[in-house]
Amino acid sequence: MSFAGRWETETQEGYDAFCKVLGIPDDVIERGRDYKLITEVTQDGKDFTWTLLYPANAKVTNKFTIGKEADMETIGGKKFKATVQMEGGKLSVTFPNYHHTSEISGGKLIETSKAGSVVLKRISKKI
Repeated sequence: MSFAGRWETETQEGYDAFCKVLGIPDDVIERGRDYKLITEVTQDGKDFTWTLLYPANAKVTNKFTIGKEADMETIGGKKFKATVQMEGGKLSVTFPNYHHTSEISGGKLIETSKAGSVVLKRISKKI
């Protein structure tokens, strides 16, 4: 199934614990806790543009091709190289401090980020 579209956070689990593990300041965690993150995805075969729209007009856009190393950036501005893989319909990539997977299930975008034993699960609806 295509990831393409505009998605809005519906629910998330493990947000506070995940942010703390990544060293995000408490005031930033508080401001972002109930924010409805918008994710915009364009997909052309194996080529993706994945944009996250945060509060205060902050955004991060990563462009990648499945199976090819790409220059990526975190919301904190940290730049790194990563290769996004597609496994069983799931996108999978390792960020500097955590591993992230994205999949479409039941018409929802389900994203799971794992840092050690701490897990953030975000479910977004198409808008």
